[in-house]
Amino acid sequence: MRIALSELAQRIGGEAAGHDGAEVAGAAGIEEVAGGQITFIDSAKRLARAEATPAAAIIVPLEVESSSKPIIRASNPRLAFARALEVFAPPAARRRGIHPTAVIGEGCRIADDAWVGPYAVIGDRARLGAGVEVGALTSLGDEVTLGEGTRLYPRVVIYDRVTVGARVIIHAGAVIGGEGFGFISEGGGLHKVPQIGTVIIEDQVEIGSNVTIDRATTGATVVGQGTKIDNLVQIGHNTRIGRDCIVVAQAGISGSCRIGDRAVLAGQAGVVDHIEIGADAGVCAQAGVTSDVPAATRVSGMPARPHREQMRLQAALQRLPGLLAEVRDLRRTIAELQAERERGSGADET
Repeated sequence: MRIALSELAQRIGGEAAGHDGAEVAGAAGIEEVAGGQITFIDSAKRLARAEATPAAAIIVPLEVESSSKPIIRASNPRLAFARALEVFAPPAARRRGIHPTAVIGEGCRIADDAWVGPYAVIGDRARLGAGVEVGALTSLGDEVTLGEGTRLYPRVVIYDRVTVGARVIIHAGAVIGGEGFGFISEGGGLHKVPQIGTVIIEDQVEIGSNVTIDRATTGATVVGQGTKIDNLVQIGHNTRIGRDCIVVAQAGISGSCRIGDRAVLAGQAGVVDHIEIGADAGVCAQAGVTSDVPAATRVSGMPARPHREQMRLQAALQRLPGLLAEVRDLRRTIAELQAERERGSGADET
């Protein structure tokens, strides 16, 4: 597939310059780009590096006005490049129908254009909307609802009575609606608390591989519209995550937390139970959140504190070895002065 640079610019929301009829046949990152392909830079500082590649053209920020190669100027080069990838690698055509090895429960309502893959198991009274795709070996419990255009990759497990919205993507190995971790101490043992609630995944959410989202004790665990969850994330029971949040790999959120809209939890961040994280807040990688985080606040460290405060603390810790050495030197000097003073006092007495 070859496409004129001017047409590609129009399709990805950019402005072609210096093209003179140039065509491109693919898109790739700056490290992998080959002849005939387009690449991108998000800083003018990288222009020379891009010009040295065999790329046929470059997507550049608006501040770049010219180049030795044809360019597409864009206000957000990374987004424009993502759209270029969509142009050159469109998604595969959706399948439809039910594979003969799939097991379908009683009373299910499955849209005519949905796809249920090999060895998938669909529980009783499940509802699959238009364009839904259920991958091989996936298991849906009773009364599960999947909204239109939702796609489940192989080996996804969704427990009973979970509701998944429209155009949701759930990657392989995710488990949605498993029992929340609830126990009460009793006579030296542990009494299990029934988890009779549900999980609600709103529209346009993406859930990575091997994510686990627990059902609520009562009520619902909720993931808000547009939120994106990376691989290997744990979300505890009764937690509510707002809209357009980002939760990065290996983050763990305990039960009954509230995460505001557009909040970001970086990799391996941990949140204890009953915490509230405000809208637009950011939790840095490996931070341990043990108290509420106000809106639009960035925190880091363990326990998590405002990021600038944490950076000052880390800078002070870096100076600690030198300060300890100074203290040792001062103690040695004081000891020597005391010894000298005692010797002088003894001489005066004689």
